[in-house]
Amino acid sequence: MMKPNEDSIPEESYRYAWSPSSDLPLDEFLSKYKPSIVENDGTKPWIWVRKREEMRSSTVGNVAALEESSKILADITNQIENIKNDPSIPTRSNKKTGAKSKKEVREELQCNARERFKDVAQKHNYLCGKWLMFSSAEKIDMIWSSLATSLIDGPLAETNAFCAKVATTPRDANPNYQHVMCLYIPDVYDKDLVIKVMEILLRNHGFNLSGVKSDMYTLLGIDSKHPSGIPSTIWKNKDLMDDKEIQVLKNAFFTELKEGKSASAQFPTEVDVNDKKPANVPASSKLKKKQKDIFASDEEEDDEEQQRKVELARKKKVTTANKKRIDISEDESEDGQGEPKRKIAKRS
Repeated sequence: MMKPNEDSIPEESYRYAWSPSSDLPLDEFLSKYKPSIVENDGTKPWIWVRKREEMRSSTVGNVAALEESSKILADITNQIENIKNDPSIPTRSNKKTGAKSKKEVREELQCNARERFKDVAQKHNYLCGKWLMFSSAEKIDMIWSSLATSLIDGPLAETNAFCAKVATTPRDANPNYQHVMCLYIPDVYDKDLVIKVMEILLRNHGFNLSGVKSDMYTLLGIDSKHPSGIPSTIWKNKDLMDDKEIQVLKNAFFTELKEGKSASAQFPTEVDVNDKKPANVPASSKLKKKQKDIFASDEEEDDEEQQRKVELARKKKVTTANKKRIDISEDESEDGQGEPKRKIAKRS
C-alpha cells in the first residue's frame, strides 16, 4: 500500500517552506522557524528549504513507475512469505547437495527486486531520492541551519542537491526523540553524485549519515519493517565508503571546528541558551548549563558521559574508603590508642 507523498514540496502558501522567492531572507527564516520550536499539530510535519524548482519528472511518469513497482513488490512479498512455509527449502544450506537455505533464497529474491525497481525508475525517469540524517532535539536547530545554509550558499550549493527538509517536533515527543533530515538529490542511482554529496556532508559538516533512500521506496512503503525484507535504502554508507574514509573526513571537520578554521557563518559553534522551547518538549532535550559540542556525534557524547560516570564512581569509592579508615581510627581513640592511627589514615 502506497503512503501519502511525504516528498512533495508544499505550495507557496505553506509558511514553513523557504525558496529564493520567499519574502524572508534565509537566515531570518531559519531563526523564526526552528524545528525544536515548531510543533507538529498534524499540519506542519516538515520545514523545507529549496534551492531551485523541483528536478523531477512529470506526475504521469511517477504514477506509471509506482503502478509497475507496486506489482513487483506485491509479488516479491508473497514469494518471501511462501519461503517461510516451504518445507522443501532447508533452514541451512547444504554444500553437498547444493541446496540453498531459506535466508539465501530470500536474499536472492530481494536483490532481484531491487534491480527490477531500478529498471522501472530509470525507464520512467523517477530517480529522485534523499540522504537521510538524524539529530537529537538539543542539536537539531544548529545542525539544520548549517545544512540549509550550505545548500543555498555553501559547499552543497555546488552540487545537484536541490532541497532539504527537517521534521518538526511532535506534540508527544519522547525524551529521546530524533529529528530526521532529508537532503534531496535528482538521481539516487548516480553513484558519483551520491558520493560527492556524501563527502561534503562529512567533510564540511561532520554529519552522521543513515543512507540514501529513493522517493519511490518511500511511496511504496518500503521501510525496515516491511514484510518483504527488502532493504529500505538504495545505498548504505558502507556501499559508498569504508569506515576509515568516513572517519578521516569527519575528523578533519571537527579538527578545523576546534581550531576555529571553519566558516562561522555556515558552521556556528554557539547556541543562544535563552531560546525558548515549547512547554511540551521534554526537559531532557533542553540545553544543559555545560554547553555540548553541537556537532559531536551521539556516540562521542555517550563515551564522554561514561568516562565521567566512571571517574565519579572512582572518587566516591576512594572517599568512602578513607572515611571508613578514619571512623575506625576514631573508634580506637576511645581507649587512648586512636590518635596516632587517625593521623596515619589522613596521610595515606
